[in-house]
Amino acid sequence: MSTETPTLSAVPSTLRIPLAARAYGGTLFPHMAVDDRNAAHALARMCDDGQQWLCDRQSVYGTLARTQRFRDQAREFLTRHPDAHVVNLGCGLSDYLQWIDNGQMCMTDADLPEVMAIRRKILPKSNERHALAELDLASTDWWDRLGLPASRDADPVLLMSEGVFMYLEPTTVNTVLATFGERAPTGSIFTFDVMCWLVIGRAKHHTSVKHTAAEFNWGPRKLADLTAPHSRLSLQSEAQVMGSYNLFYKLLQPTFKILTGVPFYAVYTLVAGM
Repeated sequence: MSTETPTLSAVPSTLRIPLAARAYGGTLFPHMAVDDRNAAHALARMCDDGQQWLCDRQSVYGTLARTQRFRDQAREFLTRHPDAHVVNLGCGLSDYLQWIDNGQMCMTDADLPEVMAIRRKILPKSNERHALAELDLASTDWWDRLGLPASRDADPVLLMSEGVFMYLEPTTVNTVLATFGERAPTGSIFTFDVMCWLVIGRAKHHTSVKHTAAEFNWGPRKLADLTAPHSRLSLQSEAQVMGSYNLFYKLLQPTFKILTGVPFYAVYTLVAGM
C-alpha cells in the first residue's frame, strides 16, 4: 500500500481530526463507535497514525456524536425522499455513503480542489450514483456548479456541511445560506455544525485545531442569525453535540444557552419553506 504525506493548507489540514476520531474513536467511546470502514485506511495512506488527535478526547467524542446526527438525519430524509440528491459540502475524507446508500439516492462529495485531489486517490467514487466535485463556498456560483436544482418546484435536496462553518468568513456564511434560501426546492434541508461566536479567533486554545493553521471565523450570536439571510429559512432543529459527554456538559449546556441565547456547539438544521 503506497503512502504519502500530503501538504494541505490551513482549513483542509483539519480533516485529519475527524478522520482519526472515526477510525479509532470507538476504542475510547465504544458506545459511540460509527464503524467507519474507510477511515483507518485513509489515515494510513496519509502517513498519520491518529494518535496526536486521539489525545483530544472531547473532539473525538464530538466528532462521533455529530457524525451520528448527520448520518441519522440523512437516513430519515431518505425514508421520505428515497431518490433524493444528498450533497456533502466540505466533505474532507468522510464517507457518508457507506451508511446511507439505499440504492436509489445520489450523493455528491465536494470540497476544495486540494482536498479532492487527495480524495480521488484515497476514496474514489463508490458507484455511478456517487459524484466527486471541486467546491469553493466563497464562489457565488457553487449551487450551479454542483448541479443542484434550477427550480424551487424540483424535488427536495439535503445539504450537509460538517466541521466547515466555523472556519468560514461571516460574509461567506451569509451568502451560502442566502443562496440555499433562494434556490433550494421547498422542503430541502441544510444541516451543519458550528460553535458559537465566543470561539471566534480562539483556535489556538482548541486542543486539536491549535496544531493546524486554521482559525475560527464565525459562530452565531443568536439563533436568528441562522435564518436571517433569507425569508424562506426556518430553524427545524438544534442538537447540542456534547450533552452526553459527561455530567458537567449535561448540566452546563442548558445554563450556557440561557446566558448566551445559543448553544455552545450544536448541529443546526434549516429547512427551505415555500
